[in-house]
Amino acid sequence: MTATGTRLYRLGEFHRFEAQGARFLYLVPAGAIFAVDEAVAKLIDCLSSGEASHEQLIEDLIARGVAGLEAEDLIAEMFHSGVIASDESRRDEPQVLPDDFPVQTLVMNLTNQCNLSCQYCYEFGADKLATPEGKPKFMDLETAKASVDFLFSQSGDRRAVHITFFGGETLMNFPLLKEVVAYAGGRAAGEGRNIDFSLTTNATLLTPAIIEFLSANRVGVTVSMDGPKEMHDHLRVFSNGRGSYDIIAPKVRALIQNHRTRPITARVTLTAGVSDVIRIFRHLKNDLGFHEVGFAPVTTSPNQLYAIGQQGMNSVLEQFHTLAQEYLEYALRGESHGFSNVSDTLAELYQGVNKSHPCGAGLGLLGVGPSGDIAPCHRFVDSDAHSMGHISTGIDRKKQADFLSRGHIDSKYDCHTCWARPLCAGGCHHEAYVRYGDTGHPNLHYCDWIRDWTNTCLEVYAAIAARNPEFLQQFAERKALQ
Repeated sequence: MTATGTRLYRLGEFHRFEAQGARFLYLVPAGAIFAVDEAVAKLIDCLSSGEASHEQLIEDLIARGVAGLEAEDLIAEMFHSGVIASDESRRDEPQVLPDDFPVQTLVMNLTNQCNLSCQYCYEFGADKLATPEGKPKFMDLETAKASVDFLFSQSGDRRAVHITFFGGETLMNFPLLKEVVAYAGGRAAGEGRNIDFSLTTNATLLTPAIIEFLSANRVGVTVSMDGPKEMHDHLRVFSNGRGSYDIIAPKVRALIQNHRTRPITARVTLTAGVSDVIRIFRHLKNDLGFHEVGFAPVTTSPNQLYAIGQQGMNSVLEQFHTLAQEYLEYALRGESHGFSNVSDTLAELYQGVNKSHPCGAGLGLLGVGPSGDIAPCHRFVDSDAHSMGHISTGIDRKKQADFLSRGHIDSKYDCHTCWARPLCAGGCHHEAYVRYGDTGHPNLHYCDWIRDWTNTCLEVYAAIAARNPEFLQQFAERKALQ
């Protein structure tokens, strides 16, 4: 307010972008997308040089051809939506999370052992030591059942819960996985709830019987695979140094052909020696037949030889742009493309996600190690420094609160002026710890890359919304299943 009580308007916080020849705003406080018509463009132009009073704004709009009553309505509507703001605009209070926030997903590390020796694996990270003496390397049935009971007791009134099986190599403890599916399925049925299962595997231990079980029980499967033979075998090797591609390729084909109830996805870890994104995508999607393929740069110290440098990350981004354009062309025809890095971001945009934390780790998602130790997620399992309790005694609320307060976007001051923060929230907790020694440190090395990629996804989203909005309905259905 001025001394005379006149409200002063200014531009709100938004990111401008274009798609299909139209102009849009990404409204940061709301995590929403707003189409800019001629009148809104004129209003933004009026405030582009600084603040203006209500009366000045009306006069400027009229001078630009907007009728008086229309100008009044326009100002009111844009103030309400956040396109323009004033000192009286509502300021969001810091989010206070309840102590008993319900858990939705439990990642059960059935074993910390693996039959491969992929040298980029975060199991070899600085926060992990050899399994402490006295702790089991494989989860037993008693611990597994207690973990399931823990999930149901901590999930509040959620109608649907989820268990992800993880390792090490998950299938090294497949007999226990079968027991958990039966036990958890029975508990869910008894409580009138839905339970969903998924797992991540290196595929080396897949057999026809395992595939049939996974299909019969609708267990989602993600295969860790890094592309054609020479790229996959670059770092995904057995302990003797022999590559694993020739072992897993026929098993993957059998899995995709015979798992009839859930689409099979691939997760690619990009490293200095494995960064030909387009070739990898073509091989995994077109040659092997994965439903979707997602990519993630290795989470490690930048000093490792296999870490992707700046030039490599720029090349990855350029290839992501190419696949995003392909994705758009497919979407406009109503077809699935399979590049999950786009799909995942479009889902968040459709749902209006505005994150307080980078992910659900320590909040709606928890990891449980073979010993029953509780961790914020699977990446922190067996890291004593980040333990959050034990399933026999429950969550250590003090440690949980410390982890969540560190990771909250309000604690990351470098993020407060970044327009991409509703989707990023500072980046992965584990990567922050590995690079900066603090789970709550924003991943500043990644910021420009994330902003560029988010802008690309905004353009794709807006183009689909304009030309084939029915395609986006799949993301509403995805949300309804949660």
